[in-house]
Amino acid sequence: MDRKLLAILVCPLCKGPLVDVDDELVCKPCRLAYPVRDEIPVMLEQEARQLEPEEEY
Repeated sequence: MDRKLLAILVCPLCKGPLVDVDDELVCKPCRLAYPVRDEIPVMLEQEARQLEPEEEY
């Protein structure tokens, strides 16, 4: 993921920062992981997966 793009992207729900983890952008406060497909972040709530309680980033 391009670092410049990551620096300006925020969670669409809480406007919090995102962490690049493998092929996902993770919002820690919302506990959501947004997929990155073909180097394009999919920032839609319905496409995000809920993090499991034991998943820490």
